[in-house]
Amino acid sequence: MEACTDLLKRAVELDAAQRYPEALVCYEEGIQNLLRAMGEVGAKRDREQMRRKAEEYLKRAEQLKRMVKEGTTPERVRCVRIAEGATGYSYGSVFGDCLDSSLVSVELDDPYIRARHQLHNFVRFCELLVSKCSKLSSVKLLTTKGATPSEESVQSSAFSELSESLRHCGVDLTVSYSTSLHDREARLSNGWVLRMGRGLDYFHRPPGGQFSIGANDFDLRPCHQTTIEIYHRLNARRIVVNNPREHQPS
Repeated sequence: MEACTDLLKRAVELDAAQRYPEALVCYEEGIQNLLRAMGEVGAKRDREQMRRKAEEYLKRAEQLKRMVKEGTTPERVRCVRIAEGATGYSYGSVFGDCLDSSLVSVELDDPYIRARHQLHNFVRFCELLVSKCSKLSSVKLLTTKGATPSEESVQSSAFSELSESLRHCGVDLTVSYSTSLHDREARLSNGWVLRMGRGLDYFHRPPGGQFSIGANDFDLRPCHQTTIEIYHRLNARRIVVNNPREHQPS
C-alpha cells in the first residue's frame, strides 16, 4: 500500500508540474496497485473509499492519455539561462516574440508582486502586453499580499490604479491572492507558457542610481542569475535565440 501511495503522490506532483507523459505512467501503475490493494482490505467502508479514489485517478489518467495522444501537452521550445550580471534580457527581448494579435488573455502566477519595484515590473509587463497584443482583453494575476500593512497598502493602491488604466485600454485586470503560492508562471491564451525561475523580478537595481544607464531601458539593466523556460501547448513553432544586444558580465 505504501508503494501505491508513493506512486500516486508522484503522479500528482508530475501532473502539477505539467510533466504529463511521466505523470501518466505513475497514474497507471499507481491505479493498478490500488486496485490490487482493494482486494486485500476487509472493511467495506475502506474498500468504497479506495474505489472512489481509484475512479478519480483513472479519470485524470484518461484525460492525460488523450492529451498526450493529441499532442496538446506543453513542449519546451526554448530555455533562456541568464547569467549573473548579464544584460540584454528585457521582457521584450526574452518573450516578446510570444506576444501577438491572437493573444486575448494572460494568467500570471507570481508570489512577489508586492514591493514597489516589483509592482513597477508588473506595470512594464502589462505595458508590453498592451503594446503588442491588440486583442488583449484580460489579465489575471495570482500573487501574495504585502508582507507589512504599509506594503499591502501600496500594493492595493497600485493594483487599483493599474486596473483603472488598463480598463481604458479595454483590458480587465483581476488580482487574486494566495498564502502558499511559490511557482512563477505565465499562461498565454495563444498557447505559450512562460516558466520563470524568479518571476518578473530578475533585474538588479540600476548600478549607478536612478539617473544611470539601465534605469529605464531594461535591456541595459544587469540581471540576477535565473532561468526562463518557454513552452508551447501545440509546439507550433520553434523560437531561435538571437539577441544581438546580449552581453555577459566580464
